[in-house]
Amino acid sequence: MQTLDSPSLPSVSSSDVTEPKLQTPNPKPSSPSPSVIRLWRPAAQRNLRNQWSKLVPLKQQWVSASSSGRSHATFLVNAHLSERYMPAMNLGVLSDMPNIREKAIQKLAQQQKLHRVRLLSSYKDMVVVVSHMVNVSSSMRSFVKGPTSSPFVQFSSHSEENNDNGDGGGIPVFKFCSIPYFESLAKELVQMFGLELILKRMLLVELLPINCEESPQQTDALSWSNELYPGEFDDLTACNLYSEQTCEPVPPRINGWKSDDQITKRANVRPDQKALEVYLTTWLQEVKIDTLRVDEIFAIVGEEMQMRLV
Repeated sequence: MQTLDSPSLPSVSSSDVTEPKLQTPNPKPSSPSPSVIRLWRPAAQRNLRNQWSKLVPLKQQWVSASSSGRSHATFLVNAHLSERYMPAMNLGVLSDMPNIREKAIQKLAQQQKLHRVRLLSSYKDMVVVVSHMVNVSSSMRSFVKGPTSSPFVQFSSHSEENNDNGDGGGIPVFKFCSIPYFESLAKELVQMFGLELILKRMLLVELLPINCEESPQQTDALSWSNELYPGEFDDLTACNLYSEQTCEPVPPRINGWKSDDQITKRANVRPDQKALEVYLTTWLQEVKIDTLRVDEIFAIVGEEMQMRLV
């Protein structure tokens, strides 16, 4: 019997619209006055620093949850393979012990159940991380709160007036970069982690049902359209990873596959040892997250803000 070891995007455009005289369209955002800009910039700087500071621990939480998930997936696979091959395994002198094979199989089944629960918990932690990343990426603008003529101009994270888009008219917040640019970098991060989350979900759909006692006809009990835990679809909706058109999570994006390819349709075959090893390797590699690009993004932002983001 063999066991498996843990294998070691942005531009902003605008357009003017010719308005009919009898219509009352939303007013076009106006450029803030110099006096408002002087007050807006420090508020915007504080908000951006706060939001990007939140992304750093979220990245670390992802690393921790992904590593934990990989460990539980490895234990799950090893216990499954041991149980699968136990009936034909040569136990040597242990063969004379009463019911030793049955007890070993029972023990391995209990281990699989435990690591399924822990693997699913790690996945749920990653969903929470991506959900928080989405919230942070959409909270980088600072809007004027109340009348600008007030001696104490206040700012909030949401607009109270239609003519305030919260970006200071596109001016640089620190030295060179505007708020839309910071937003584009944050959304690039969110996209990478979101795509990786969906890929890991596809692996879970394959890993969670494995059981040597199941027949090949029963291995499709868990499908892409099933919730892996109660409330998962609500969480994925918050991450923009659930399609209301298909009423299921968005499918993983794999290079070379067309959008209509059924990549989430499970084969009616129990995965063999080589396939399980590929699943573990795929989990480890995190192919949808460009680590160098992630580090580059944090370095760009940190340099612009004159703060260390690690």
